Parts: sequence; C-alpha cells; structure tokens
Amino acid sequence: MFVIRRSSHNPIIAPQRERPWEAMATFNPSAVRTPEGVRVFYRALGDPDALQTPMQGISSIGTAFAEDGIHFHSREQVIAPEAPWDIFGCEDPRVTLFEGRWYCFYTALGGYPFNADNIKVALAIGDAPDAFHERHLITPFNAKAATLFPERVNGDIVMLLTAHTDWTAENPRPTIALARAKNMEEFLKPEYWLKWHTNLADHAIPELRRTDRDHIEVGAAPLLTDQGWLLVYSYIQNYYDGNNRIFSVEAALLDAQDPQILISRTESMFVPQEFYEEYGLVQDIVFPTGATLGDNGKLDIWYGAADTVCAKASVKLHDLVRSLDPDRPARTFIRSLQNPILSPQGEGFESRDVFNAAAIDLDGSVYILYRAMDSNNTSTIGLAISKDGITIDERLPEPIYAPRADFEMKRGSPTGNSGCEDPRIVRIGDMLHMTYTAYDGVHSPAGAVTSLSVDDFLARRWDKWSPPFILTPEQVDDKDLALLPETVGGNYLLYHRINNRICADLLPALTAGKRVSRCIEIMAPRKGMWDGAKVGIAAPPIKVSLDGSTLHRDGNAAVGWLMIYHGVSRHATYRLGAALLDASGTSVLARTADPIFEPVEPYESEGEVQNVVFACGSVVRDDTLFLYYGAADKVIGVATASLKHLIDALS
Repeated sequence: MFVIRRSSHNPIIAPQRERPWEAMATFNPSAVRTPEGVRVFYRALGDPDALQTPMQGISSIGTAFAEDGIHFHSREQVIAPEAPWDIFGCEDPRVTLFEGRWYCFYTALGGYPFNADNIKVALAIGDAPDAFHERHLITPFNAKAATLFPERVNGDIVMLLTAHTDWTAENPRPTIALARAKNMEEFLKPEYWLKWHTNLADHAIPELRRTDRDHIEVGAAPLLTDQGWLLVYSYIQNYYDGNNRIFSVEAALLDAQDPQILISRTESMFVPQEFYEEYGLVQDIVFPTGATLGDNGKLDIWYGAADTVCAKASVKLHDLVRSLDPDRPARTFIRSLQNPILSPQGEGFESRDVFNAAAIDLDGSVYILYRAMDSNNTSTIGLAISKDGITIDERLPEPIYAPRADFEMKRGSPTGNSGCEDPRIVRIGDMLHMTYTAYDGVHSPAGAVTSLSVDDFLARRWDKWSPPFILTPEQVDDKDLALLPETVGGNYLLYHRINNRICADLLPALTAGKRVSRCIEIMAPRKGMWDGAKVGIAAPPIKVSLDGSTLHRDGNAAVGWLMIYHGVSRHATYRLGAALLDASGTSVLARTADPIFEPVEPYESEGEVQNVVFACGSVVRDDTLFLYYGAADKVIGVATASLKHLIDALS
C-alpha cells in the first residue's frame, strides 16, 4: 500500500505575465536533482503569434532552480523555436544529465495545424543546464515523450519514447519502445531510426493499455531501484472520447538488466482532484513528466496540471516499490489459511448465505456478528465466537437479532430481500451499539440502530436489545452506517453513505426522532481509480497513534482514526482501502492510492455477487489487525495485517 501526497506548495511554478514567453502557461516539468538542488525544465506557453499562430500560443522551454526543490527562481527561456521542424513550438521537455552533458528531448512542432506528420521528437544538447548549443531532429516519424535512461544498461545508452502518439489509420495506437546505441551519435542518424521504426514491434515494451480506447505516454526518465527500473508514465482512459477522458498517473517496474521486460505495474495512482488540476487552459489534467529521488526515501513526481502550472507529488519509494514486487503478497492483508471461516449451513436462518460480519473483542473472545440469509432471502444477525480471532469455537444455532420493526419486515415478494443487513458494532462505555441496514423489500433501505449492554450481551440476553430506530432520512437510499467508537462533545458521530460517498453527522442521542440531516463529506470516489464508482465505510474506525505503535483506548493520547473503507470500480469490483482521519474523525489526513485488499480467491470471486470483499468488522490485538469480511456475498473470511505497517504508510 502507498499514499500519494501533493505538495502543499503547489503549484510549484505558475505563469508570469511580465514574461511574454511564459505568459499563458508553465507546465509539464522535467526535474533533475543535483547536489546543489533541483533543476526544472518546463514547457512555457506564450501569447499567440498574431502572424504565425493567431489562435495558438507558441511553446518554448524554460528552466528554473530551487535549492530546496520548492521555491524556484532564476527562470529563463533556454530552448525556443528556430529550426524548420520545431518552428511552431518546443513542448514537454524530458531532461537527463548523462555522462557529464545535459540532454533535453522535446516534442518538436514543425507545422500548423498540428497533426501526426509534423509532431516529432527533437533533442537539444548542452554542457550546462542553461546552455543548449546543439540541436537535432531525432524521429522522422510521429513520436513524443522521449527520455534517456540516466546510466548505461549493459554498456548501452538506452532511450525510451512513445511512437505514434497521434492517431492515424496507418498507425492507430501509441507504442512505448526502447532504443539502444553504443554512442549518442547513432541516435542522431536518420538511417538508424528508419531501421528501428521498420522493426518497431521488436523494440516495444509489453502493452500497458488495458483497452484500445486508452492512451499511454512515457512520463519521466526511469529511475533505478533495487528491484528494477521504475517508470512513471501517463495513462489516459477513454482518450478518443473527448467528453470522458480521464488523465491519470501510473508506474511500472522494468527489469534492471533488460528494461524491455515488464515486471509489474500499478493502476492509476492519482487523478485530477485539486483546483489547479481541474481548472486551467485544459481542464482535468495531471500529466507526469519528471521523477526524482527526494529526501527521506521519497519519490517526487513532477507533473503538469490543467496544462497551466507545474506541480509536485510524493510517495514513499519503499512503499511504491513494495507494491510492485511480485514476490510479496499482492495486498497489505494476508488471508487466513482457514478461510472461509463461516459458510452457509443447515436449512434454517443461515441456509443460503452468511456474509458481511461485524466484530467486537470482549473478555478475551472475538464475537462475530454476521448477516445470515435464509431460503426466502430474509436477513438476520447470527453470532460466532472465536478465542484466537480465526478458529470458530462456537456458533449459535439461532440468530441473536431478527426483524421486528415495521420498516424491516418483508413487504414485497415473499422471496425478495428484506430484514437486517450488514451489521457494524461499537462499544461506548458499557453499551454496545449495533448499526445495520433495515429493508422491507419495498421502500428505500434505511440505516437503523439498536443497543445492548455489555453485561446483557455476554449473558446472551438477546431479548434486551433496545427497540431499533431509523437514523437516516426518509426515502433516501442511505446505507453503510457505522459509529465512531466514542462520543464527540457528548454527541455520537455517525458515518453513513449518501449515493456514492461517505458522509457523517453528529447526533445528540440514538433514539427515535434523531436522524441525520446533513452530509459532512468525509470521502468521495476518485474517478478513474480503483474506487472511482462508489465508496462506503467498512469497519468502524480504529483509534491510533500516528507511529502505529500503540492503540489508545483510554481517549487520552489518540492522534487519529484508521478507517478501512470499501471502494467500487467502474467494473463493479469491491475492494478495500485505508484512510487516516484526524482526531475529530471528520478530516482525511491520508488515503491509500492503491487497494489494500481485493478479491483474489475463488470464494471471493464466485458467489451471489462476483468479485466482492466487503468488511464490516475488525479487532486489534497487539499489532495485529483482524479484518472480517464477506466474500462474494456468500461466505465470511478473515485477513490480518500489521497495524504499524498501515499507520506507517499513512503517516
């Protein structure tokens, strides 16, 4: 698992009207870290040329320097259009300091209007970052985003570029490919590229696009890690549909000795979310063009935002590379070898399905409260007990909670879904509060709550459950209810889901007539990412210290709350992520860019609903977090993770 954090100083570089050559936009930065600081090269867009391009500003390449990698100064134009093949613009530099010289590959625009015939790769070479005295056209064919590996690979100088970025019937798809040479002069010869292009498929890395509707482009110069070459690149979903394009940033790991071998890759790591990414000359763009190793083991990703400004985001390199390591578990949680720990049984209340379990640790035992469904699709709450959190020592023969209020009694089809669904339970003082989804089969599902004292629960006095009350608004599909496990200023903080996002509200009491009336937005889907369609809370939040070493139950030293949540992709796959909330439980401090758990096993992929892991409960013992989840809406599994590892990644 890993977290992407945008710099609080974003935008790093913005256009300045007093400099005509960069008056409209400064974006798509390439960064080189030196002992003195960070040198950035960026695309600068000037005002339109009234004679050449009256409707289009001319691009050139600027540079700036910052000792701290944040506060850039000494901005100047270093590459401007001058040759026939770049006279209409020099765009999107990728700069590498290689064997003592500065190599700046850029997109050269040799005609207007722009098309595949006049968009090619050019190279400027200099002995200093502000003095490029040599310039060459590199590709005789349509290409963009060329970059140079920062060191030789098996004695070869290696380039990476995207051929055929602009669609034509003859070349309808972009191809990321490698070019190798023993000396730089070979890359300057047209005959080299004619031969190379004839055999393009032999030089291509494995296809990174998931569908032919998508687009890819080389982002930053690859960085060598202990596990291989790390490549950050642009991934654009639905590229050929201008109304539904989604720009995102991804990463891939290439073999250290043969970069043509793809070891693994991420999904979309981040998408436009901040105002400077959503609004500008072109809305909703994040476009990576640089990557450097920063302080404290962080990878800095440099990117253009909304084709207007330069920005920076960072990720812990160890976490990112670990997520790309195929020899490690695919995700953060490890499944129990005993999974599924609960399955349907008998002919009674749990004969069809058992899933979506809450959990509470009391007197040395884990009590697992799960949704049980009978042959008529009526849901009740069953109970299983485990001393070690995994092995089931006892399973009660009857439900501990069943529909009893009008709003959860079956009103529709005799075999339609109804009842008490998806419980979540918390202890506040000496009381246990169980929230759940109440459904009568006709009206919108509603969020309800019932309570029972700890003493009555342990004594199994199930008739002492308090009358259930609806907490959600009338005629609103509001599900996934969970309480913060302590009061806030004497009020209960209730999480719930409105439409596709997690909301919260404060309630003075959990009684009749007290309903949520607002959505304090906690978390929304991230369009184009693994949780892009819908998010909802999983288990109730866990009180933690930021160093992950101590779970504070006394309320005296908590720094934040760990929230596990479920996310739904556009392909309807349910996966789990994690977020760190502040002490109030209402502000997200960090959120995983990748899922921490996903359907992999057959019992998670095949059942009532395919490809679902859906957690409602967790307990913590020492450093081990036990997560209880429904698999494919059919059975129940448990998975474990290090609490410290989770908090370390989120901190």
